[in-house]
Amino acid sequence: MRILFEDKYLIACEKPVGVESQVSSSGKEDMITLLLWYRAEKGEESYVGLVHRLDTATGGVMIYSKREDMTGKLSALVSSGDYKKTYLAVVHGVPEEREGELRDLLYHDRRKNKSFVCDKKRQGVKEALAYYRLLDTAESADGQKISLVEVELITGRTHQIRVQFASRKMSLVGDGKYGSRDNKTTCALWSQRVEFTHPVTKSKICYNSLPPDVYPWNLFDINKK
Repeated sequence: MRILFEDKYLIACEKPVGVESQVSSSGKEDMITLLLWYRAEKGEESYVGLVHRLDTATGGVMIYSKREDMTGKLSALVSSGDYKKTYLAVVHGVPEEREGELRDLLYHDRRKNKSFVCDKKRQGVKEALAYYRLLDTAESADGQKISLVEVELITGRTHQIRVQFASRKMSLVGDGKYGSRDNKTTCALWSQRVEFTHPVTKSKICYNSLPPDVYPWNLFDINKK
């Protein structure tokens, strides 16, 4: 875990791949517990509030609150759309257009913990919207064409980026749940940047994080993107 910024209201940090966003029954290491330990070592209040989630296999920037009233304010920002989240992803294939819109109707099956694209509205179906930009292309370990894309997430549906690309026959590299056969990595998705206006100080908050120098990220010169 790496701390990017903190004040008396919130903590911006980098979640490692494989660590849960919150305490769960899986018994895996989680960010809430790590941050509680971090605050305890500093002699601070034993409170950490969850603002948004990342899948266990996804690393990158996350924001946690340090006060209960701040949790509500930050959660309201996320719900209102005034909380901008940008991701990096490596997908199989190459998008036909260098940039574009991903708009779908998604249904999340809680029993299977998997999302599906639907062709019409019904109970439990929600609209999903994201914008992507192609940054670079390369060849995967097995010689297949892969692409580095930047994704601005407008809605925050479960597995949204993963299922939207998979439904267009461009599964994220390493994402076996949605069709990738590349087992040399976990799902290649990274929370690159978070931007919002601080609810209390009104200052502009913008924090960035780059994925680790491992496959498939190391096939691209991400620092120049």
